[in-house]
Amino acid sequence: MYWIIIGGFMLLSWIISARLKNKFRKYSQIPIASGMSGAEVAMQMLRDNRIYDVDVTCVPGELTDHYNPANKTVNLSEPVYHGRNAAAAAVAAHECGHAVQHATAYSFLEFRSAMVPVQSISNKILNLIFILGIFGGFVFNIFPVNLVILTIIACYAVITLFSVITLPVELDASKRALAWIEGNRVVSADEYGMSKDALKWAALTYFVGALSSAAMLFYWVLQYMGMSDD
Repeated sequence: MYWIIIGGFMLLSWIISARLKNKFRKYSQIPIASGMSGAEVAMQMLRDNRIYDVDVTCVPGELTDHYNPANKTVNLSEPVYHGRNAAAAAVAAHECGHAVQHATAYSFLEFRSAMVPVQSISNKILNLIFILGIFGGFVFNIFPVNLVILTIIACYAVITLFSVITLPVELDASKRALAWIEGNRVVSADEYGMSKDALKWAALTYFVGALSSAAMLFYWVLQYMGMSDD
């Protein structure tokens, strides 16, 4: 059952990720009427929201776009930074949506940022447990089985909460992005549909991540409950 859950969600995640990449590549072939690049979209959206202390940078890779609240940078992948299409405009504006959230102290973003260290530690603990478990259940020979499973449950609870909190953060950033690019005529009516579709598939990747974490948490809770019944 454990491997069925992992395999199922890995397959679903791969399908959605592949679909997202296909959508992005498709829309990247269609230039927008405004002719603005992703970098220009980002800088304009920041200015319109009176944010002057955030830099827009170009990073290597595909779909590596992200906002870093630590150093206040909107980091756009090369296809987005230089791209002059609906997908690039949507992604650039989405990342700026996070900068706006940061500037306005959006509560879900603040909560998510506060959880980052705890989530990171939880991932490291899980990795350590599973690596030791590969070597003949070494970890289970040192510590009581119920203690190990409770630790796994606690880690997955943190990761699941982090994944769930990420959903409103991402959806709100997309909402802000779409409203801005439409209101400022960065995209036409037809191009707006492409931007919205690209962000929809990006949001689905976060939804699958949250669902996967919740499924693993549920699995380990059932394992612990089965031990208690024995």
